[in-house]
Amino acid sequence: MSFELVSDFKPAGDQPRAIEQLAANLERGRQFQTLLGVTGSGKTFTMASVIARLNRPALILSHNKTLAAQLYSEFREFFPRNRVAYFVSYYDYYQPEAYLPTTDTYIEKDASINEDIDRLRMYAVSNLTAHRDVVVVATVSCIYPSGNPEDYAGLTVRLARGEAADQRRIMRRLVDIQYERNDFDLDRGRFRVRGNRLEIVPAYQEAGLRIELAGGQVARLTGFDTLTGKELEELDEVFIYPAKQFVTTPDKLERALDSITAELEVRLAELKRQGKLVEAQRLEQRTRYDLEMMAELGYCSGVENYSRHFDGRPAGARPYCLLDFFPEDFLLFVDESHVSLPQIRGMYLGDRSRKATLVDYGFRLPSALDNRPQTWDEFQRFMKSVVFVSATPGRQELNASGAERLGAASPWVAEQIIRPTGLLDPPMLIRPTASQIDDLVAEIRAQVERSERTLVVTLSKHTAEELSEFLKNLGLKVEYIHYEVDTFRRVELLRQLREARYDVLVGINLLREGLDLPEVSLVAILEADKEGFLRSETSLIQIAGRAARAANGKVILYADRTTGAMEMALKETARRRNIQAEYNREHNLVPAPIRKGIYRGIEEILGQKKGLSESVLDEEINDRNLLAVLRRLEKEMFQAARELDFERAARLRDKIKELKGEKEIQRGRPGRRRR
Repeated sequence: MSFELVSDFKPAGDQPRAIEQLAANLERGRQFQTLLGVTGSGKTFTMASVIARLNRPALILSHNKTLAAQLYSEFREFFPRNRVAYFVSYYDYYQPEAYLPTTDTYIEKDASINEDIDRLRMYAVSNLTAHRDVVVVATVSCIYPSGNPEDYAGLTVRLARGEAADQRRIMRRLVDIQYERNDFDLDRGRFRVRGNRLEIVPAYQEAGLRIELAGGQVARLTGFDTLTGKELEELDEVFIYPAKQFVTTPDKLERALDSITAELEVRLAELKRQGKLVEAQRLEQRTRYDLEMMAELGYCSGVENYSRHFDGRPAGARPYCLLDFFPEDFLLFVDESHVSLPQIRGMYLGDRSRKATLVDYGFRLPSALDNRPQTWDEFQRFMKSVVFVSATPGRQELNASGAERLGAASPWVAEQIIRPTGLLDPPMLIRPTASQIDDLVAEIRAQVERSERTLVVTLSKHTAEELSEFLKNLGLKVEYIHYEVDTFRRVELLRQLREARYDVLVGINLLREGLDLPEVSLVAILEADKEGFLRSETSLIQIAGRAARAANGKVILYADRTTGAMEMALKETARRRNIQAEYNREHNLVPAPIRKGIYRGIEEILGQKKGLSESVLDEEINDRNLLAVLRRLEKEMFQAARELDFERAARLRDKIKELKGEKEIQRGRPGRRRR
């Protein structure tokens, strides 16, 4: 299937030239290019246009979950008839396994997996296995180990209506690909059997599959709603992909167990020669337990640490990752490349340092070192058709694209400086810090009167929270946002800012690259003269860009001196304003604010929007779907409590009690339903 771009937008300003330049160079086989696009110039639409023209699978690489979620929502709008996937770290909380020799402290791996994100990850993998019209929006977690694409594809279960099929054989195949049988609680990655009917909930989608068998063949295939049991569609053919990314064949499992055992014997002898008897005993006990678990169940806790043996890779060889699931000709867009590329380069060494300690002290076999992210050199092998996207590309991207510095001309740097609306980059004003809070409050109140929004950028999480509380006490609608705020909550806060539920957001580094907030017309940067990463030239330009979508946008730098970074930011801003103003004069273009719809947030797409319980309760509740309804309501209740919406949490609690009461008979009466 081909990509079909759906949009009310038409290329304008210097967008047509950028689209043509990027697409033509990619068609000619150019490896590296840069899209130097200012905030509000429509970089996402340009990327979508290039993908649609070349009709090749694409990976959009982002540096954080918040921006990835925004890009995912936008690409879903641009390609509603194609497959757009979201692949980020599925941990809400993650404490990696570690050992601290100085205090003899072993820290066991502890993680909380977000099931919704895990489903979206599996959706990405399953679609890459079978289709080409796929766009995956991912963070750098995509360079971490994944399963073997060949095993994943080879273990796929195919069923077609009218073809011969044996129920027991289908069940065995499902268990082999990590599906769990549960006849009472049907959930993602599980299946149940009712007579000649199998019901499965694939790991990568919300709807279930119902398989009805008769006379030794598949009589009927349907999709159904797992909550209500209602049939959704008739199907002629289905492909059921593995429930986990790490899957393997029985033969490979057997070989892996032998290989792990052989490595264990070699390592134990080595430790004993070194006089490390405690480490040897520890390693033998832990590894043999894992071997028993894998022999019985096919997996164990921390099975990824043995991935080299399952893949049959030699020591030191790179592991498979998401990028291996893409075809050779895929397009790679590195969004906000000045941040994303350094992240990729830094992942390997940090992971190596932690695992080397675990190996040295007998907690893991040396092969655990090969369960790691890709090195920079390994990642470069996937960089065959690359577009770096940034308003402030770094030296590496510019040099790879044939430019010596920011602003230098090159046939492989497509500048997108003109906004279709004619807006100029916002002016940057410097004000003293002596009365910065009073000045800030006055500016915010003026913004509120104009129904416009404000971003305030601080240097620390503590300052963001304190300032947020101070402004709340003055009667302002304000909230803080930083790295400790839940992923979905961050996206929700940004959307609520646009919806005017808040007038001000206070943050640190999350209010920088790529955030699309047309209603924001003021950005205030506190302590702008504190030189460092958070106040570099790149950071200042990126933060200033958040006010570039409003006709009267401005940036206030609170500082007592003008640093080199501030000077360079002011100079680059002036250069871009001159280009934009000249274009407006030539085309008689009057600047107008950007009008952009508020896309559904990912938390809504995943069904976590408030009010979901009401739609759930509209459905008929019976013995078949009662457990699913209760699970959904309990999930919402806990979510409401986390958001401090205790009134709603109490209503949900009462409804849960009511539903449980309807299905139970008081103790001592016949027929009482057990919980």
